Amino acid sequence: MNSAEASSECAPPEANASEQGEPLANNHTASRMKRAAAKHLIERYYHQLTEGCGNEACTNEFCASCPSFLRMDNNAAAIKALELFKINAKLCDPHPSKKGTSTAYVENSTKSSHSIICCSETKVNKREMQAQREDFKDVNYLTEEKVYEILDLCGEREDYSPLIRVIGRVFSSADALVLSFRKAKQHTKEELKSLQGKDEDKDEDEEEKAASAGSMYDAEASSSRSSFGGTQTRDNNVHKLGTDEISIDVDAVRRVYNKLLSNEKIETAFLNALVYLSPNVECDLTYHNVYSRDPNYLNLFIIVMENSNLHSPEYLEMALPLFCKAMSKLPLPAQAKLIRLWSKYTADQIRRMVETFQQLITYRVISNEFSSRNLVNDDDAVVAATKCLKIVHYANIIAGDVDTGHNEEEEDEPVAESSEITLQELLGEERRNKKGPRVDPLETELGVKTIDCRKPLVSFEDFINEPLNDVLEMDKDYTFFKVETENKFSFMTCPFILNAVTKNLGLYYDNRIRMYSERRITVLYSLVQGQQLNPYLRLKVRRDHIIDDALVRLEMIAMENPADLKKQLYVEFEGEQGVDEGGVSKEFFQLVVEEIFNPDIGMFTYDESTKLFWFNTSSFETEGQFTLIGIVLGLAIYNNCILDVHFPMVVYRKLLGKKGTFRDLEDSHPVLHQSLKELSDYDGSVEDDMMITFQISQTDLFGTPMMCDLRENGDQIPVTNENRKEFVDLYTDHILNKSVEKQFRAFRRGFHMVTNESPLKYLFRPEEIELLVCGSPNLDFQALEDTTEYDGGYAKDSRIVREFWEIVHAFTEEQKRFFLQFTTGTDRAPVGGLGKLKMIIAKNGPDSDRLPTSHTCFNVLLLPEYCSKEKLSERLLKAITYAKGFGML
Repeated sequence: MNSAEASSECAPPEANASEQGEPLANNHTASRMKRAAAKHLIERYYHQLTEGCGNEACTNEFCASCPSFLRMDNNAAAIKALELFKINAKLCDPHPSKKGTSTAYVENSTKSSHSIICCSETKVNKREMQAQREDFKDVNYLTEEKVYEILDLCGEREDYSPLIRVIGRVFSSADALVLSFRKAKQHTKEELKSLQGKDEDKDEDEEEKAASAGSMYDAEASSSRSSFGGTQTRDNNVHKLGTDEISIDVDAVRRVYNKLLSNEKIETAFLNALVYLSPNVECDLTYHNVYSRDPNYLNLFIIVMENSNLHSPEYLEMALPLFCKAMSKLPLPAQAKLIRLWSKYTADQIRRMVETFQQLITYRVISNEFSSRNLVNDDDAVVAATKCLKIVHYANIIAGDVDTGHNEEEEDEPVAESSEITLQELLGEERRNKKGPRVDPLETELGVKTIDCRKPLVSFEDFINEPLNDVLEMDKDYTFFKVETENKFSFMTCPFILNAVTKNLGLYYDNRIRMYSERRITVLYSLVQGQQLNPYLRLKVRRDHIIDDALVRLEMIAMENPADLKKQLYVEFEGEQGVDEGGVSKEFFQLVVEEIFNPDIGMFTYDESTKLFWFNTSSFETEGQFTLIGIVLGLAIYNNCILDVHFPMVVYRKLLGKKGTFRDLEDSHPVLHQSLKELSDYDGSVEDDMMITFQISQTDLFGTPMMCDLRENGDQIPVTNENRKEFVDLYTDHILNKSVEKQFRAFRRGFHMVTNESPLKYLFRPEEIELLVCGSPNLDFQALEDTTEYDGGYAKDSRIVREFWEIVHAFTEEQKRFFLQFTTGTDRAPVGGLGKLKMIIAKNGPDSDRLPTSHTCFNVLLLPEYCSKEKLSERLLKAITYAKGFGML
């Protein structure tokens, strides 16, 4: 509200009444004059609080000119003015140095002559205000109404330069932008009464007018800031943000952008303003700790990110990189708050923000030539955009289907202090993660983990940037990940942006370095303590007794020195001459898996409908046997071997710390899931029609039914419409958790013996771990052909090579798997598909009756130059069908 306008409304009635000498006996007239005088005083207090008296040496603690005065915004000043009026606080006279002031108002005891002077000043000030409004120099922050007002005026004149200047001024100032587009806060009558006190002389009409006057100060703060300028500071107590609250009108911001971005000149104003704004914001966050003083500082990030043109080429060059760099400086609590605010957005709105940051990353990657000497990790724009994308990633998780409960209880096994730790420290091999895998600080701040998200609002795949993965030097990035310095950024700290192939490479480096570390420690032991040198995890097994030999040996190692499990695996088949460079281990794991998951052994049950294995609740095997199965699974990952295992996804979720829930039954026990779903959706009386209780029946290993109570005396408790959800939850918990608790706990313990210090849990989601263990089931032999290399005289256009691929492409699915088993040691494709296999076909002499041979350790196929396609086909089929064992070539 403008003070000059206020005086023009109030002064004339009083002045005219005084000049005409009319008696003031009439109560209504007296009441009006009383309200007018009160209004004058409130306005004077308001301007004193916002503008001051102009005297730099002012000692009035309620005057903005006082050096010790704490600045406040319009809303707070309006409320404070009412309080000062109530206590009749001190008012300053305008200082002579304060020229052009509009605060010379009469008090309630002024005479009519002073009122006439006030009216004349009002007319002058109105002309000044009109001139200011034409250029809008007094507009220092924006509301939706103010934007439309300026836009309409510019449209009438067909000159948009005033609006462009306003946008440039507001959107380039952090203070102005933080105050813009605030939600209007209307004060109730009760709030105003508590501020003003009860006035028995006021009638109902007077109360309504006072209420409207009070709310007018609050609602029109956006149009009366003629004197705030750049020195304006914010009062944190006026707009306190709760955990999920936001103090700006996001819908209004979107409407304004939609209205203005269609004008090219106006869009340029947004672009230029962002270039000027971003460095100042970065400085504020880096050095001035501005967020802790004012949580509303987040408003400017929300407003800027609503610009739907941020991903356009004009912004990608300079404006968006600068803004991302500023945004990446947000402290952890600010990031968490922004995540919670953005988690309320729709899928399309979150996807737009994802595309914005992804566009910048891709643009920078393809615009520069990155190499081992020019790392993408050193590109500030890519790093900043990735950090910003991380904020959106967690917002996407919280916005999705999240289950923060149902967590498996982790076994806290204390790390024994031993001479090994000391030796590691002597070698500089301290176990940085001996307390477990690292945890993202944002997860801790939010109380939500990636594993908690069942289904994100936007697909996880949308966050993967393939061009970045293509140029990332993973060996260097892994080094930065392990060192954890502030100077070097590792993309492994943002695993959502990496594909499974890249993350698998990072895991490979971690495993190999750990193997090398264990080897060094072993060498030192042999030198210091005279122990036998054994730098590898050696397993010598008989092919016909592979389970007995392997599990007995692994059990001894697990009991005596579990650290040996982290050595490189070296397998030897008794009576065979194969040297293990990886290929022998592959066949070892394949044979072990075939034996372990044989239904005749009884450790796992097999579901014909799902083709999946599950833990046998009535298995005769000991916990130690299941521990050893977990060790085998961990060793396969640790040694980069693919297993042909078929677990439901809930097993991998449980390995990462989540219990099985009703949704997991759809994958692991589909028939039971359907039955329980029908029970949950049944419209009739469950108790009368189904007659089931909290007692269920299961069959043991021999098919004998066993009864199990889900609750105490469950056979006496009927399932009703009211308690059926509890029944479903207890049934699910029993099947997926309690009934296999002993077996799974042992299985997980063995798995963690190998992987507990690995970044596996940090990098991979359950579906990615399954891919890591099992490889890809899709066999794309065209991709294999495209990436195959040739040696020994063969080339891509050689006759026998062309005929070879014609034969292989014509194989059946089973024959293709035989071929892979023969050539690589496993019939599964690695993570990323067969295109990542890098097979080599080498010439092995001229035409002969010799069968093709292979080095499974190196994926090399040795192929004689057969004289015809028919002979090649016959020899190749015989080799892959009957191949088993290792011998000297």
